Amino acid sequence: MINDIIENERYKNLVSSQIKEVLLYLLEVDQEFAVTANIKGVTFEPQLPEPITSQLAPFSLFVLSNYSFDSIAITKDSLQFEAGFGKENFGSVVTVPFYAIFQIIVDESILFVNPAATIESFFASADQRQRSMNAFKHNISNKKLFQ
Repeated sequence: MINDIIENERYKNLVSSQIKEVLLYLLEVDQEFAVTANIKGVTFEPQLPEPITSQLAPFSLFVLSNYSFDSIAITKDSLQFEAGFGKENFGSVVTVPFYAIFQIIVDESILFVNPAATIESFFASADQRQRSMNAFKHNISNKKLFQ
């Protein structure tokens, strides 16, 4: 059954590796692109204001062009970029784990689709880690660790 495949951790890691390679290729050829990502896996630093986060769709589109494209960094496990949100153009560094990228889009055409980005169990632990990290960062005695 297909769920046995896409819900498998090994498959998630395989697709993550493929996504990383596709993104590196797009950067190498200087091709702007967009990604649709499962917002449950995405982090923002600084955190977006609630009026903005409440407007984000469960699978949100991030268009990486101009400054956002120039700010892209590929880490071991994620795509990072800077973007502005809302009418105020609130700036934040967006981190998207590769497994949370549902689609890679070039010129309004879908280049890559990742069905593992729809699997809820992959995001439960990510949500918990993010909440724990936020609690840790907001503890006054830990502030010096982040300066």
